Amino acid sequence: MSLPSLIQCIHDLDWPTLENSLDQDGCAVIRNLLPTTQCRLLSGLYAKPGLFRSRVIMARHGFGRGEYQYFRYPLPDLIQQLRQSLYPKLVPLANRWNECMGLEVRYPHAHAEFIQRCHAAGQQRPTPLLLQYGPQDYNCLHQDLYGEQVFPLQVAILLSEPGRDFTGGEFVLTEQRPRMQSRPQVIDLKQGDAVVFAVHQRPVKGVRGYYRVNMRHGVSCVHSGRRHTLGIIFHDAQ
Repeated sequence: MSLPSLIQCIHDLDWPTLENSLDQDGCAVIRNLLPTTQCRLLSGLYAKPGLFRSRVIMARHGFGRGEYQYFRYPLPDLIQQLRQSLYPKLVPLANRWNECMGLEVRYPHAHAEFIQRCHAAGQQRPTPLLLQYGPQDYNCLHQDLYGEQVFPLQVAILLSEPGRDFTGGEFVLTEQRPRMQSRPQVIDLKQGDAVVFAVHQRPVKGVRGYYRVNMRHGVSCVHSGRRHTLGIIFHDAQ
């Protein structure tokens, strides 16, 4: 898929339906966002250390097992285009969520403007990343917060094919509502599918108006093979 084709594909998605899913569950799945060839190409980037600013071994920090690498600027063209094209489609929902939660922050339409805001706040390190899991690897439930500037939605794209490249390793979301136990969700993804999900908090409508729920995400234990994921986070890090 060429970059113009990718831009058109993102533009043509059924965004009202995706927004409804995000409002209801805090996540939405985009099927077949990337073809197999691009998934393989992106997975292959993991072995090119010159593209990355840092590598994290998860067990050293208590994050789980496995590893990931953050891309350095300039980002690869495909990843930069994903970031720039998905962001403006999510801005209306992000602004509406903040309004419902009584938060004053509003997000500009263009991603470049939001990145300028991040950099002015000292968040100047890019956050798109590739994650790699092998047998018995997993990712603990967490939130990707890197400073005070936070865009409330992010995207993960599965680059490997379940059942062929790996087994296990399901994407997991949990939602903690006030005075209630956490609600888990296991998201069924195939190669090339993307999941859009809440980074930190989202609004839920109750009988007395909206209240905030806390979201976390992770990956269950991989049983065999190797699993690669591309993470698209829209705010930069300190």
